[in-house]
Amino acid sequence: MRENILVLDFGGQYNQLIARRVRECNVYCEVHPYTLPIDDIKKMSPSGIIFTGGPNSVYGDDSPQADPEIFKLGVPVLGICYGAQLLAHQLGGKVATAPVSEYGRTDVTIDGRNGVLAGVGLGDAKETGSQIAGNSVFWMSHTDYIAEAPSGFAVTAHTTVCPVAAMENPSEGFYAVQFHPEVVHSVEGFKVLKNFVLEVCGCKGDWKMDDFVARTIKDIRAKAAGGKVLCALSGGVDSSVAAVLMSKAVGKQLTCVFVDHGLLRKDEGDQVEAIFGPEGSYDLNFVRVNAQQRFYDKLAGVTDPEAKRKIIGEEFIRVFEEEAKKIGAVDFLVQGTIYPDVIESGLGKSAVIKSHHNVGGLPDHVDFKEIIEPLRMLFKDEVRKAGLELGLPEYLVYRQPFPGPGLGVRIVGEVTAEKVKIVQEADAIYREEIAAAMESGLIPKYGQPGTLGQYFAALTNMRSVGVMGDFRTYDYAVALRAVMTSDFMTAEAAHLPWEVIDKVTTRIVNEVEHVNRVFYDCTGKPPATIELE
Repeated sequence: MRENILVLDFGGQYNQLIARRVRECNVYCEVHPYTLPIDDIKKMSPSGIIFTGGPNSVYGDDSPQADPEIFKLGVPVLGICYGAQLLAHQLGGKVATAPVSEYGRTDVTIDGRNGVLAGVGLGDAKETGSQIAGNSVFWMSHTDYIAEAPSGFAVTAHTTVCPVAAMENPSEGFYAVQFHPEVVHSVEGFKVLKNFVLEVCGCKGDWKMDDFVARTIKDIRAKAAGGKVLCALSGGVDSSVAAVLMSKAVGKQLTCVFVDHGLLRKDEGDQVEAIFGPEGSYDLNFVRVNAQQRFYDKLAGVTDPEAKRKIIGEEFIRVFEEEAKKIGAVDFLVQGTIYPDVIESGLGKSAVIKSHHNVGGLPDHVDFKEIIEPLRMLFKDEVRKAGLELGLPEYLVYRQPFPGPGLGVRIVGEVTAEKVKIVQEADAIYREEIAAAMESGLIPKYGQPGTLGQYFAALTNMRSVGVMGDFRTYDYAVALRAVMTSDFMTAEAAHLPWEVIDKVTTRIVNEVEHVNRVFYDCTGKPPATIELE
C-alpha cells in the first residue's frame, strides 16, 4: 500500500491547504471528516494523521472530539490549532480561554528544535520573518490556548501570550502546533509540515503524477469495462484533462458532449471542436450541441448567482440526458470536478461558500448508472501536471481556468446575449494584452516565479454616465481581475503594471460597445472569491 497522510477535518477552512502542502512533499494525502470510523482509518493504513483547526472550543459540550482509539494506532499524529488543543484536552492537559487572542503573523520563540520544529528559527530575518534571533513568524488564529501540556509532553515553542505554541511527545508520536503552518503567512510553515511528513512519519515522498495517471487509467479501465461513457466537455483545463484521461482508459467507449451554452469565451466553441473533434488527435467520439438560445431563455430574468449556477448545471444535465438517448444506453457520466470544488461545496464540516454546478447542482434524477470524477482529488496545479503527463499541449494545459457556469458567473445580474457579447469582447482584449505583456517581459510567463494564477474580465451590473466624443453615454462598467495563487484556495490580487491596465482600459472603452468605465479588482481571497459570483 502506498504511503499516505490522513487529514481529519474538525471544521477548519484551511483543511485543503494542509493537504496541498503535504502533496508538495510528494506524499499522497486525503481529507476526511473527523467522524470517519476507526475501522475505515485502519483500512487506509495512514503513515500519519493530521488534525485540522476548527471554530469550536475543545471543552464545549458539543465540540468535535477525536476517537480515542486513534491514539492507540501507533501512527504519528500532528494537531494544528484546534487539533493541537484537542490533543492536549484528550490526553490530560488543560485548555482554557486565552487572556488575549492571537490573530495574524506572530513571533514564535522556538524552545526545542526537534521533531516538527527541527531546523526552525535558525536562519536570518529573511528566512524566519522575525528580527529576533531564535524566533520565527507563524500565522496564529485562536481565542483558546493550551494552558498546561499533558504529562509526557515537552513544550517546544511559546509566544508572549501563548505558553504552549508547540509541544511534542516523540515516544508516542504526538506533535502539536498552535499556529497554522499550512498558510503562506507562516514563514517556515512548510518546513514544519515537511518535518512531520518525511522525518516523523518516515515517508519517502515517492507519489508522483505519473503514478497518479497510471493508477487512474487502470482503475477507470476496470470500472468502466464494456460500458458507454459520456463526458461533459467544456474545453477548460479540468474537463479537457478528464476527457483525455478517459480517452486513454476506454477509447471509443467515450463520447464527449461539448455543450456550447452561449456562455463561453470569444471563439472558444470553434477552438474546442478543433482540438477534440474529428480533425483532432484523440481517440473518442465528439458531439457538439449548439444550445445558446436554450440557456439564455432559462436564465431570462434570473439575477441570483446561486440560482444561475443551479439553472446552468441542471440544463447541462438535461442536454446530456438528451444526447445519451440519441447514442443509446450510457453507463457513466464524467465530470471534471477538482478538490477546490469539493471544499467550496461543503466537504466535511467547513462552511459552504458557494455551490459548483460540478458537484452541487445535479438534479434529483440523472439517467446514468454512476458519475466518474477522475480529478476529484487533485488541485489545479496538479491537474495541469496530469495534463502534461498525458501529453496535452502546453497552450491547452495552461489556458485560463474557466468556471462550469462560464460567463454566467462573470456577468453580475441577469444574463442576456448582449451582455455576453460585451464581456466576450472585453475579456478577449484583456487576455490578448496580458499575452503581449508576457511576451515582452512585463509579466512573467507561465512556469516562471510570479506567474498569474488567473485573470479575466467580468461585467458588473453598474451603469454610469460617461462622455464619448461630444455625446453623453449611460453604459456598463467592466471589472478586470487578476490574482496570484498556487492552490486557488487563497489568492492575492496581482499588481499588474499600470501601463498594461491603462492599455487594456483604453482598448475596451474604444472597441467594446456599451462600456464606458473599467475597474480593477484589488481584493484577495478571502474575503472575496476568485470569480465575481
